[in-house]
Amino acid sequence: MSTGLRYKSKLATPEDKQDVDKQYVGFATLPNQVHRKSVKKGFDFTLMVAGESGLGKSTLVHSLFLTDLYKERKLLSAEERISQTVEILKHTVDIEEKGVKLKLTIVDTPGFGDAVNNSECWKPITDYVDQQFEQYFRDESGLNRKNIQDNRVHCCLYFISPFGHGLRPVDVGFMKALHEKVNIVPLIAKADCLVPGEIRKLKERIREEIDKFGIHVYQFPECDSDEDEDFKQQDRELKWRTRRTATS
Repeated sequence: MSTGLRYKSKLATPEDKQDVDKQYVGFATLPNQVHRKSVKKGFDFTLMVAGESGLGKSTLVHSLFLTDLYKERKLLSAEERISQTVEILKHTVDIEEKGVKLKLTIVDTPGFGDAVNNSECWKPITDYVDQQFEQYFRDESGLNRKNIQDNRVHCCLYFISPFGHGLRPVDVGFMKALHEKVNIVPLIAKADCLVPGEIRKLKERIREEIDKFGIHVYQFPECDSDEDEDFKQQDRELKWRTRRTATS
């Protein structure tokens, strides 16, 4: 005997799957929770720029982050630069991109390399880096670790003069003093004033001297064996472009 009722099977839609994911509670949702918490809190990044005056440090920072951090900067005369001591100046700006917040801190080092006698002129910079490590260690060792400020220097852009024939003693001394504490990225400043052949020779000379003096500059880390194939391919392309730029 038929009752005249028909039952239709309902296929699960993407909206239904999203509702199930929202209702599900378990350790499988931990990555999403960590991601939401990190995005909401934002990230801290401290970038140090070092090099003698007139190499375009502030111009590069403006181009990278599209913000003017040096509005109140005072230009010094030649006499004032000679007698100036190395200072540590911090500029902080909040940047947001696609909902992700970044607290960017630029650490500038005016006076570095401008004196007649530049022996150990990097000492105030190394002292500052060590102080940030000590402060972070004390905060991590305390009882209240909820609002810890990470002021450690994460990366240092070191500007090399294009008018020499390689690294100067002050360049070698600075990078050897910091290469085990900070990720150093050496840059040839104002490279557009050189022809391609001169740039290639200068790069080769600098790379040879970096290896000669045992200086460790930043290198891209190797991918884990269990990473996705797309991520591995992206990593290979990025490293290939970097090597191509360094040798061309």
